[in-house]
Amino acid sequence: MNNLRKPVSVYQIVFLGIFFIFLNTAVAQVEGTHTRYIRIGEMQNHYTAYGSERAWNNNYYEGLRWPADYPWTDNAVIERFWYGVRDFVDPDGKRWDAYTVHSTAGYVGNSIFPVKHEQTAKFEPPTVLVDGVNVTGQYLQDIDDYDPDQIPDRIITNVVNSSMGLTMTRRILAFSQEYHDDYHIREYTFTNTGKTGYGDEVRLRETLKDLYVSKQIRYSVSREGSFSIGGSQSWGQHTWVTKRGENYPDHAGQPITENNPIVDWLRAGFAWAGQNAANSWDNIGGPHRGGDGRLRAVQHAGFVVVHVDKNGSDKSDDPNQPFVIGWHAGDTYPSVGDMSPAAEPQMKQLYAMLQGQPHQGLGGNYRMDEEYLSSHADPSTVHNDRGGTNLWYSFGPFTLEPDESVTIIMAEGVSGLGRQKAEEIGRRWKQAFDDPSDSGPFTLPDGSTTNDKDIFKNEWTYTGKDSIMQTFGRAYRNFISGYNIPTAPLPPPVFDVSSGGDRITLSWAPSPSAGEPGFAGYRIYRAVGKPDTTYERIADLGPAAAEYQDTDPRRGVSYYYYITAYNDGSNNTSGETNPTGELESSRFYTRTTEPAFLQRAPGRSLDDIRVVPNPYNIRARHLQYPGEPDKIMFLNIPGQCMIRIYTERGDLIETIHHTDGSGDATWQSITSSRQIVVSGVYIAHFTVTEDQLDPETGELLFRAGDSQFRKFVVIR
Repeated sequence: MNNLRKPVSVYQIVFLGIFFIFLNTAVAQVEGTHTRYIRIGEMQNHYTAYGSERAWNNNYYEGLRWPADYPWTDNAVIERFWYGVRDFVDPDGKRWDAYTVHSTAGYVGNSIFPVKHEQTAKFEPPTVLVDGVNVTGQYLQDIDDYDPDQIPDRIITNVVNSSMGLTMTRRILAFSQEYHDDYHIREYTFTNTGKTGYGDEVRLRETLKDLYVSKQIRYSVSREGSFSIGGSQSWGQHTWVTKRGENYPDHAGQPITENNPIVDWLRAGFAWAGQNAANSWDNIGGPHRGGDGRLRAVQHAGFVVVHVDKNGSDKSDDPNQPFVIGWHAGDTYPSVGDMSPAAEPQMKQLYAMLQGQPHQGLGGNYRMDEEYLSSHADPSTVHNDRGGTNLWYSFGPFTLEPDESVTIIMAEGVSGLGRQKAEEIGRRWKQAFDDPSDSGPFTLPDGSTTNDKDIFKNEWTYTGKDSIMQTFGRAYRNFISGYNIPTAPLPPPVFDVSSGGDRITLSWAPSPSAGEPGFAGYRIYRAVGKPDTTYERIADLGPAAAEYQDTDPRRGVSYYYYITAYNDGSNNTSGETNPTGELESSRFYTRTTEPAFLQRAPGRSLDDIRVVPNPYNIRARHLQYPGEPDKIMFLNIPGQCMIRIYTERGDLIETIHHTDGSGDATWQSITSSRQIVVSGVYIAHFTVTEDQLDPETGELLFRAGDSQFRKFVVIR
């Protein structure tokens, strides 16, 4: 009898039921601000669980970094996203003439309910080591799972229920192939599930009538450009908007080829930085007037629509969607407050905007730039909304029966003038800006010339219009192919960079693609002084290579590397989705972010210690250690020592614990209180911290407690 189970009480059954309901809800609920980053291509971005993005991170607007090789190249500001229906009866039985949902963090738990937000990767990213330090491990948290069978390199899957019973499933598809890494595909599927909260409870089984979906997106184009144009451009106040594709129905289904890769019939809109009326000079392109002139606002950013279902039962593309691509004043829109019944008048106003009626008349379904550029140099003066100008899309109407769905597929991209060309054009403009007598001639993109430095600068900046349309064309071609673009080999799974006494050694594990047909080998790239600069290809190696010795670095200079695996192009011959030829794995998989150096053997005598440069002169800061203008080095020092730096009057300003066994130590001219040092005479006191022997002879080279002084001069 002792083995018989006791009967389960009614109270236990009720408790277990409540427990499993709670467990289901807890598992399904996702924090609204939960974020996943995609960092594998030339355009990098983050995506938020509530289904739309506000780029503000309590410090600056981050996101849509392009080119992602460099800092401050963020282009995102805000994406406002609404959907609404008419004649809606909510779960409490209230009938609404119009009912709308705003996808923003403030409505999480009220009208939107994130239930899934995760990223899958096609393969595990490489481990990159610099002198034993894993510089890529921190990014593993971006990935929730791996799926070797998926086609894109990364997929973010985001599911959000809403109080109208409409569930949005958003998939972000990202590719690292070099011709397809400056855009992300966004697939939105809206399903009438009847789920009005967290979990799987179905509370509505009604038809959703006349569903409209609308987005307004504002770009800064770019954060760095705002340093030149004015701080208000950091939130896009001076952003122009335009559109293309008014004649898309005449071209729907027409292929785009490499013979004609840029077409204007795609359903697209994009933005770029315009003139700030407060500036007395022409700021197009954001030239760095106080520096080298480099153009810092060359980016053009926007969306292209590649597919819209006709309705819930017809999944063919509707060439007449979206029915709005245009512009709208940045911060001008109806707010629906707390979603209470008292907000119904605002609901109606918002629903009217989703139907294509600009709120307060501040918008339009036409090319804003062509309408107003001749009369308004500063786009913010068109509508006087300090929030700037949004790119505006609206889709619909769709009527969805229970369990029916409709899918909208778009691609968001950023492109523009390349970095080196932006430097070249900016320097030439700056030369003429500083010398009013310099009237060129200046060569324009089409090969003709002008005597006007601003026309020269602006025409080169506006080549970004063709660049972004080419990007959109490639996204469209990728979609049409079923995402069947040719792929590069996978990168080496381990890349190890080791500093040495007379060389820097690079070694790697074989690419998983090494045995595949067409695999050609590896390429090594190197940057000097800092990682966010131009990289030089320093080696082409065969498929069996596993190590490279870099023997020409200079002492005291920092070096950064990346390795790619490449093929012979035999899988990329059709030209259907991109240019033909060799393909390389993405540099962003293996790029080092910590420096490697030549580490010389420790000195053999305290008398050999040197301070370089001495004197340090700020006017020559770019000549000593490229990319590290404030760097001072202590050479031929003991392998284990303490370096104390004093002012001439004896104030201790910094202490360096040197423990790596090498003969070099670095100081960036910064005190322990994080202040840059001023001009003056300084004293470095070197104290040996432990006995050190010659490794070959056993001779005592340094005794703990031995010390030496060196004076050096800083001229700032």
